[in-house]
Amino acid sequence: MPRAGLTPAVVAEEAARLSDEEGFDSLSLAAVAKRLGVATPSLYKHVDGLRGLRREVALLGANGIGEEVQRATVGRAGPEALRATADAYRRYAHAHPGRYVALQQLPVLAGAGAEPATDPVRVLAAVLSGFGIAENQAVHAIRALRSALHGFVDLETRGGFGLPEDVDQSYALLVEGFVRAFQEWPATSPGTGAAPGDTRRG
Repeated sequence: MPRAGLTPAVVAEEAARLSDEEGFDSLSLAAVAKRLGVATPSLYKHVDGLRGLRREVALLGANGIGEEVQRATVGRAGPEALRATADAYRRYAHAHPGRYVALQQLPVLAGAGAEPATDPVRVLAAVLSGFGIAENQAVHAIRALRSALHGFVDLETRGGFGLPEDVDQSYALLVEGFVRAFQEWPATSPGTGAAPGDTRRG
């Protein structure tokens, strides 16, 4: 029996759940239609094909991780906010693995004009503002942090850490490294004429 009350939001949420359970790469219109109890062609009334479905999952992932980080950092600033951010980021990636993979592809899937309601990059920018990083260095700092957190989480979820040392401690040390780095972040990029180690901001 077809499921009543089918909407674009319902389809996207079901696709996101399926991605978390079976992997984002396994996402298909047929699989989502089966879970919703409808014929595959009927989904085209609610989503723009498989690419549109993948885009909606990516947007849900971006909103989800953005909201998770935003909640974690309320009332916090500087190092405390960064630690809370890192914990929230990792927690979301473990809780929603399919959405997490999807959100990494959002720039390609969404294109111009499709932005998450809670942009995780803007949330990170707000967190880093507590370190007094120069505006012209903010994007570089955000990229460095995202790359490190994503690299760790990706290796962790793929079983890439085989040594017996505690993984939680490794992650905490990674974050502490960024706390120190952001406290001493240079005002200009390497090769732009600033002296090595010069952190003056005008």
